[in-house]
Amino acid sequence: MDWVERLNQSVNYIEEHLTDKIDYGQLGRIACCSAYHYQRMFTYMAGISLAEYIRRRKMSLAAIDIQSGKEKIINIANKYGYSSPTAFNRAFRSFHGIAPSSLKNSSTLVKSFSPIVFYVTVKGATEMKYRIETKRAFRIIGVSAPLEREIEKNFMVVPKMWQDAAADGTIQKLAAMMDVPPKGLLGVSACNGETSWKYFIAVSSTKETEEFEAYIVPASTWAIFSGAGDNRSIQELERRIIAEWLPGSGYEYADAPDIEVYLNPDPQNAQYEVWIPVVRKGE
Repeated sequence: MDWVERLNQSVNYIEEHLTDKIDYGQLGRIACCSAYHYQRMFTYMAGISLAEYIRRRKMSLAAIDIQSGKEKIINIANKYGYSSPTAFNRAFRSFHGIAPSSLKNSSTLVKSFSPIVFYVTVKGATEMKYRIETKRAFRIIGVSAPLEREIEKNFMVVPKMWQDAAADGTIQKLAAMMDVPPKGLLGVSACNGETSWKYFIAVSSTKETEEFEAYIVPASTWAIFSGAGDNRSIQELERRIIAEWLPGSGYEYADAPDIEVYLNPDPQNAQYEVWIPVVRKGE
């Protein structure tokens, strides 16, 4: 089954569970990837985060329910998972620009946000340089921070980690301990599987240390893309990998971490690689 078709099946699951607690792990299982990789694919393909998409769908349906006049607003709030009228009112006003009670006036305008449908479009071709490499497991050491299961909540966590690591000398210490490939400062999203998720700033090293945390990156096949620029350029490269390369590549996500390899330390013009764990479709 094509992975775009699986994404559409996952959207069907969302629609069927908008009044329940949506299981991100199940969404990943439908799309044959981890919950983390699913959220990344969804965000890059849809242009909004999974959590925001779900909020918009709930608020769109909530408006229809309020307009029907068949249920009390507090019951509708509970129906869509809001434990307090205040939280529901805030979310509703954020999306529609009005309070839920305003819909008692039948002439009030509200927004409608329809279910998304994924499909692949062919646009003007822009080359992407990559290679496929199969690597044995390797050991990294570094500092880590736990990541939330809803990845948009981590948007402030990772940048702050890098700022702190640069300011307190962690990056310099790690660079001195790097002794095996891949040679470079690593950003590792260890979010595969259903275990606790972590983000590492690390290096590949065989050295023993009590100062830093060790983690074994599992053996995997990687699609490795090269790039240069600031942090916005690496985000754009990651978006293009998922939205443009992956659909027609013959590969899909494997259950292993995503890795960013920074080959030089210049934050404004970094030379870097993006490693995406992949497996051939059907394997």
